[in-house]
Amino acid sequence: MISSGLKTNMAESKDITSSWLDESSGIPDNADLLYDADQVTRAFDKLADEINHALYGQSPLIVCVLIGGIVVAGRLITRLKIPCDIGYVHVSRYRDQTFGGKLDWITSVHGDVKNRVVVIVDDILDEGTTLLEIDKRLVELGASRTFKAVLVKKSKPSVATSVDFFGLEVPDRYVFGCGMDYRGRFRNLPEVYALAED
Repeated sequence: MISSGLKTNMAESKDITSSWLDESSGIPDNADLLYDADQVTRAFDKLADEINHALYGQSPLIVCVLIGGIVVAGRLITRLKIPCDIGYVHVSRYRDQTFGGKLDWITSVHGDVKNRVVVIVDDILDEGTTLLEIDKRLVELGASRTFKAVLVKKSKPSVATSVDFFGLEVPDRYVFGCGMDYRGRFRNLPEVYALAED
């Protein structure tokens, strides 16, 4: 049974959250909501189901791509029904900008990769450069097989690599929320937004 004090705190917390999201979040006026929180949750369920099915009987290393992959990996691994280990890699191409540059290896792959099945988990497949380079590095380190999983895949004809698992498809626009940022903010939003096209 929930105490009256806890109920009050929960109600106040909900009011604060609603106020932050609705009134003072600073979400750009030219942003469109692509997927609401419920649709995103269903996408995580779908993503996990596909990985559970494809890797049944295996014990992969899940490599989270920092920073954007934190939200995705955190929500994904609690849905996995297979034993797994968790690792990470920290790379950046955007540095709070809206366009990608040279890949910066901030922290190399953390986790025992040799002779392991590895699932790279990131927020988005955009140009594919980041995922391609991480995949190459994992192979060099001795991974027996690699898979790539993202929450969001952009609909665009030419990318450097493909993914094995994805949750949502978005148009070729700048998107944010659910791990993806806009100028360093909004990674914590439970929805996916896109900036209006110029």
